[in-house]
Amino acid sequence: MPETLLDPTTLGDLLRVASASDYARWEDQIRRTGGCANPIHLTGWTIHKDKTTGETLYHYTTANEPGGRLRLACGNRRASRCPACAWTYAGDTYHLIRAGLAGDDRRDIPATVRDHPRVFATLTAPSFGRVHNRPDNGTCRCGTRHTPDAPELGTALDPTAYDYAGAVLFNNHAGQLWQRFTTRLRREIATRVGLSRRELPDRLRVSYGKVAEFQKRGALHFHAVIRLDGPDGPGTTPPAWATVDLLSDAIRAAAAHSYTSVSVPAAEDQPARTFRWGSQLDVRPVKAFGDGSDITEQAVASYVAKYATKAAETTGTLDRRIGELSELDRHDVPDHTRRLVEACKVLDPLYPERRLWAWAHMLGFRGHFSSKSRRYSTTLGALRQARADYRAAQEHAALALDDREPDTVLVLADWQYAGHGHTPGESVLAATIARNLQLNRETAREALRDQLTDERDH
Repeated sequence: MPETLLDPTTLGDLLRVASASDYARWEDQIRRTGGCANPIHLTGWTIHKDKTTGETLYHYTTANEPGGRLRLACGNRRASRCPACAWTYAGDTYHLIRAGLAGDDRRDIPATVRDHPRVFATLTAPSFGRVHNRPDNGTCRCGTRHTPDAPELGTALDPTAYDYAGAVLFNNHAGQLWQRFTTRLRREIATRVGLSRRELPDRLRVSYGKVAEFQKRGALHFHAVIRLDGPDGPGTTPPAWATVDLLSDAIRAAAAHSYTSVSVPAAEDQPARTFRWGSQLDVRPVKAFGDGSDITEQAVASYVAKYATKAAETTGTLDRRIGELSELDRHDVPDHTRRLVEACKVLDPLYPERRLWAWAHMLGFRGHFSSKSRRYSTTLGALRQARADYRAAQEHAALALDDREPDTVLVLADWQYAGHGHTPGESVLAATIARNLQLNRETAREALRDQLTDERDH
């Protein structure tokens, strides 16, 4: 594959950065961000002093940094905006989901959680019209055998008959539909074991972690790990009657129940609508790693983590808020996706409280892309704090401060926001750094996998 040629302006800026006397320090900063595509710039200083003697133990200022700035990772979860930070977010999501499946002693989630009933469920959107697809017989309704990467997959067979308004309104109300589903699920479980809804929390807790995914047609569906615990969460054993079969049956009943619906009133030329989950519902038990099943703890955690860094841009829309419809022309947004965005624009004044135009880049969806119940496992905040504590310990060791009691050290600091991003040449260099870091991780992972395989074979 031929390499992309740089324009003269970018090439000149790249050479300027690479030949600068402080390039090594700039590169070190970017490596520390993981190759962030849009780093945050700070200016300022920090001083560590001994509280008793007033002695300065450490002094840092950005005055000596490249450009007088310190660069920090942007932390954006979207792979389309910053692959480096999205990789970190995906890793955190993986550990969060897997901790709720396999346990994590460091976060007070016992390994016995593996014995709790747990399933991987996928709830889909209903149909809004026929689309190009790849059915089991291999031939689409249009008479074509589409390849897996065919651009027309998911687009309407007849755009004039497709319910674009219904599609974006469903996306907009999907979060409420999920909430009603989880409420009904608890009622279905209680009914099956002869308990009232109020009695159930004293015997059982339903925990989950979920992620939203956009299908190629632009409609949302949710993937969820759903688990049954004792009344106090993962550390308590669920009742003997709490089984995978009971959970699976209750999920199917809850998804199909009339309560699990959201009504949208009529507005001008729009009819009243009642949204329910689509008929395609998949519920499969999660098995322990290495038992030969496709739905293993590792596979499920990896799947959820993958989609936690994606959003509606997978359909061809923009990955940021849209100011004017003319932006769609400049970015060659596909016709099917464009019609969904236009539907948000048309419907926005009819349903002002739903803020459809503000969320047009998400095809109407305005909820959390990934979420979990309170007691499913650890939190993203706890994982980030653990990483920050680890780095702080490294810093203290490097500064010879780890042998001092924290209460004896006074830390003074003054930080100011100074912008974000890269110059054109810096962007190219940062992308190269990010690719090298990714290659190093993949090489280390393959080496570890080979080592584990050799140890198992011997």
